[in-house]
Amino acid sequence: MRWVFASMALVALAAGLLLISSTPSAAHHAFGAEFDPDAPIRLEGPVVRLEWVNPHSWIHLEVTTEDGTKEVWMVEGGTPNVLQRRGLRRDCLPIGTVLIVDGYQARDHSLRRANARDVTFTDGRTFFVGSLGTGAPYEGAQPAASSGAC
Repeated sequence: MRWVFASMALVALAAGLLLISSTPSAAHHAFGAEFDPDAPIRLEGPVVRLEWVNPHSWIHLEVTTEDGTKEVWMVEGGTPNVLQRRGLRRDCLPIGTVLIVDGYQARDHSLRRANARDVTFTDGRTFFVGSLGTGAPYEGAQPAASSGAC
């Protein structure tokens, strides 16, 4: 009888472990885990790719360096729904659109990755594209006023 209870306990333990391991991870990163609050950055260049996905949008910019070489940077923005509420829609960013992005570089400075705070179009329209509630250095600061819809 004792071995029956032991077997049932093992089956219950295995089922619990299986349940835990099959649950999708909903972990999300805080700003400080991935980006350097002491490394502000300004990037300028045309959009070469756009990922309008959750939990973050990603704008890929081709940036020309001082020596004339080209680098593609991945710039993280807020969720697509948040950006749309701020007036910035996916169709505002066709490939080739030149943007100026103010944000923060990734903690690993060897990566060409940044977190965006503001995106400015060449005509001066500026949109706050950062994510709130992540601990970013711009939290609590007055975000750039969106200049209407794009």
